Amino acid sequence: MKFLQLIRYKNLLLLALMQLIIRFGYLEQINIPLSLFYWQYALLILATVLIAAGGYVINDIFDQETDQHNKPNKVIIGTYISESTAYNIYAGLTISGVACGFVLANSISHPNFAILFVLVATLLYLYASTLKQIAVVGNILIAALLAFSVIIIGIFDIFPNTFESNQQQMALAFSILFDYAKFAFSINLVREIIKDIQDIEGDKLEEMKTLPILIGTNKTTKIAFALLLLPTLYLFYYINNYLFPNNLYYSIFYLMVLVIAPMIFGLIRIWNAKEKKDFQQISTLLKWIIFFGILSIWVITFNIKHHA
Repeated sequence: MKFLQLIRYKNLLLLALMQLIIRFGYLEQINIPLSLFYWQYALLILATVLIAAGGYVINDIFDQETDQHNKPNKVIIGTYISESTAYNIYAGLTISGVACGFVLANSISHPNFAILFVLVATLLYLYASTLKQIAVVGNILIAALLAFSVIIIGIFDIFPNTFESNQQQMALAFSILFDYAKFAFSINLVREIIKDIQDIEGDKLEEMKTLPILIGTNKTTKIAFALLLLPTLYLFYYINNYLFPNNLYYSIFYLMVLVIAPMIFGLIRIWNAKEKKDFQQISTLLKWIIFFGILSIWVITFNIKHHA
């Protein structure tokens, strides 16, 4: 059980579920020629999940001292699992993930694509060891890596089957994926900033240079508010310009209830947040907003298909 907590199994399940939703709820519904067989897509998910799990482990290894202050009851490395064992787990997960990526890239005759998995694993190590201590840089990197878990589906499942004859159709499919990646990036960036506010005490003791330490909690909270307000406003624009004119009322209802309403609630909570538990609850809320936001790709695709 402690191993599952160490690799954040709930987050990994959500990540795998999001990638399954994109394949079965979107790509297979829009009748485009996909590159990956089911076993290859399973390899893509497995590679993503294993590398992400390795990222969580290496992050906890480097965060042992800050975690003693920030979440003393949740420290696993050094309490239940030794540091040397944790390093072995990290190596096993990361090497297995990169190996899956290597097999996948070769199976679609694009061996050079394997470098993407090596790059992600390297960035996760650099984040844990160095970059997370630099204001905003670490936040942007982690948000970008989540967005990349959406984009990589397009790289492997759309790009190899893109030819001159279907270029326009495939480009449209990829651009919609990219829109969802941008959404995931924008919400996760806010979440990473909120987590920095939540962990400010332990981070100060370790002399880290996170945004709340440099400019204070109040200013950082206002930045997080503004960064969440932008995608909220964009979603209203999107509904008004794309869904209403096409009478996609199921999609509008879904987005209003499960994405926009929680985002507005999140804005109110951020504006009024004071205690550590407030920021913890906001962080959890933002995670679910990302999930239901990604799930909307299936709802909208289904609605369009059955409305036509």
